Amino acid sequence: MADSPREGKVARPPDFTQLIDLASEFVGGKILFATDDFFAPAENLLKRDNPSFKEHEYTEFGKWMDGWQTRRKRIPGHDWCVVQLGIQGVIRGFDVDTSYFTGDHAPRVSIQAANFEEDKQPEIPQREVRTGAAATPEEFEAISELKSDDWSCLVPMTELTPGNPASSHNYFPVTSQQRWSHIRLNIFPDGGIARLRVYGTGQKDWTTGDPKEPLDLVTVAYGGACVGFSNAHFGHPNNLIGVGTAKSMADGWETARRLDRPPILENDENGILLVPGCEWAVFRLAHPGVITQIEIDTKYFKGNSPESCKVDGCILTTQEEEDMVRQKWDLPGHKWKPLLPVTKLKPDEMHVLDSLTPELQDVITHAKFTITPDGGVSRLRLKGFPSSICLLRPREKPMMRFSVKAGFRANL
Repeated sequence: MADSPREGKVARPPDFTQLIDLASEFVGGKILFATDDFFAPAENLLKRDNPSFKEHEYTEFGKWMDGWQTRRKRIPGHDWCVVQLGIQGVIRGFDVDTSYFTGDHAPRVSIQAANFEEDKQPEIPQREVRTGAAATPEEFEAISELKSDDWSCLVPMTELTPGNPASSHNYFPVTSQQRWSHIRLNIFPDGGIARLRVYGTGQKDWTTGDPKEPLDLVTVAYGGACVGFSNAHFGHPNNLIGVGTAKSMADGWETARRLDRPPILENDENGILLVPGCEWAVFRLAHPGVITQIEIDTKYFKGNSPESCKVDGCILTTQEEEDMVRQKWDLPGHKWKPLLPVTKLKPDEMHVLDSLTPELQDVITHAKFTITPDGGVSRLRLKGFPSSICLLRPREKPMMRFSVKAGFRANL
């Protein structure tokens, strides 16, 4: 594989690109329909990896390209495809990436969106990945049930830049606060796009579901997010709260080895490693709530899992969070209350642990996950009950009363 020459200065990406890609195949995004997949299938748009270029590779239909590329249109109309988001939520921005499409990129694009509840969504036959083909009349008839022509327009028709290294990313911020489940990507009239990134935050309808069943209050699928961390050398902490189980070490949070490790390591009387430092990540919960169970998965981390960990929680307003971000989370110790005491971790293993929260009778909005001294973890699940549900649950023994910081209730 050979990359094409890279020239020019790449602009700094906007802040919204730090959010999760709601459309990625990695979180369950999928193509429901495409008018044409002649040179390369629309499924390539949703790949997690960055696009690549194989200089001398061809298929029976033409040049191999890592993206969605339609034939040169010779009939009326334009090409388009429909994406079902893997995570339904609020969209903050798009990246329409034309990498390596230089003489054959789509000249213009527009993006529409719609929101369908899962039980009200028309059944669309599953697509097969293919090249050298256009949509059949039956596929057009099936997708017409979604009435995508009438969806809300988030990005009006806009010119795209060709896929040169310095200009291949076409960023489009979105101000809508609505929840979306589907995207329609229109290209005018035809051509190629390497990737479509739909950046945003997950959003759950908290009025649905069984109030007796605990939920993962920190998952990105519901709107949880990492809002601070000490180190992310090999993997971002947002991976910890990702959808499903980890696929590999690359799908977890892994820090660099701390340079302040003692030359010779020793344990204390409780068997805990005596080391001076630690690494941490802070998460905003998708909804304030009470954590009853904590799952920590070190899957794939066999020679590089942490020695131990702990979890703490606190309640913060939006303004307090912003202040803490500016202060790099130098939060006074009394703000944090323990959810999980220092606990030994094993390599490549799922740890299911009870939280201390019910005993402390506290609702929390933020959680801090601390590992000692360093290493990698694949998943963190903080299971419990949203505060609005907790407050309505029948009293149990021991009686659990939940307190909310003064002035915060209006933000719930």
